[in-house]
Amino acid sequence: MSDILYEKVSNVLETAKKIIFGQDEMLDAILAALVCEGHLLIEGMPGLGKTMSVSTMSTLCQLDFKRIQFTPDLLPSDLVGTMIYSQQKETFSTKFGPIFTQILLADEINRSPAKVQAALLEAMAEKQVTIGDNTHKLRTPFVVLATQNPIDQEGTYPLPEAQMDRFMMKIGVDYPSEEAEKKILELAKEPLKNLTPSLGTEDIISLQGIVNDIYVDDKIKNLIVKIVQSTRPESVSFPKEFDGAVLAGCSPRATIWLYKLGKFVAFMDRKDFVSPDHLLKIIPKVLGHRIILSYEASIDNIKGSDVAVKIATKLI
Repeated sequence: MSDILYEKVSNVLETAKKIIFGQDEMLDAILAALVCEGHLLIEGMPGLGKTMSVSTMSTLCQLDFKRIQFTPDLLPSDLVGTMIYSQQKETFSTKFGPIFTQILLADEINRSPAKVQAALLEAMAEKQVTIGDNTHKLRTPFVVLATQNPIDQEGTYPLPEAQMDRFMMKIGVDYPSEEAEKKILELAKEPLKNLTPSLGTEDIISLQGIVNDIYVDDKIKNLIVKIVQSTRPESVSFPKEFDGAVLAGCSPRATIWLYKLGKFVAFMDRKDFVSPDHLLKIIPKVLGHRIILSYEASIDNIKGSDVAVKIATKLI
């Protein structure tokens, strides 16, 4: 079963990379989000294939997919739904919003107001939505794949720390190479029309079970905890070189996601155990956006992901 599912996963990635050129890291991260059922934040300039990548992966994995464009005038009801009164029946009925899906693409999430962010928080954390007096469970898997433009662009605002911490990973998307950009010119007009799904919901649920069974030694568990705790200024293991640069370190959510994602990376590496090398591959993406830097550190162009890698390298 494990070998069959690995072949299916490999086929999904191989097919997606024939459509989305030069964004292999993003495609790998989207698949990790689906299997680990964690939320992914994708940051990059417009036009780099973020939306196309999510659409392609949802088609190949045969999952329900909805996209919502976040704007300053967006209301929470536009996202989760609302109660509608029928004069004819004299009763209220529920109109469900686009959040009732398996993959929700929150496009340009950092353009939305605080009330919409709050509405999204419950869904991301609890996998449920409250409309009126009723609470509705969301389908499995449920994953929010959010895109955001760099925060120094006009009309964009930094996401609150609580919202950032809900995301399993944050990845940055750069411009494709010259060779990859040339291949984009040769892309078919409607490449998604002829795609054949390789995975389904049942396959992803089976994958979750297989990945969950991958062995993690106590030494690796201790290492994960040590790395996360060392990002916190109040910890005795916090590196003195970052005094004044880091205001707050990572929450226990980072520990959980390093543990889960480490298993997924081991599965993709065809290993049945997690090694320190597997952790190093994901540390900047899992810890980087959770480390809150001081204004002075930002001015000095210090990045949270760089801090995380330096801390982890000293401990591994």
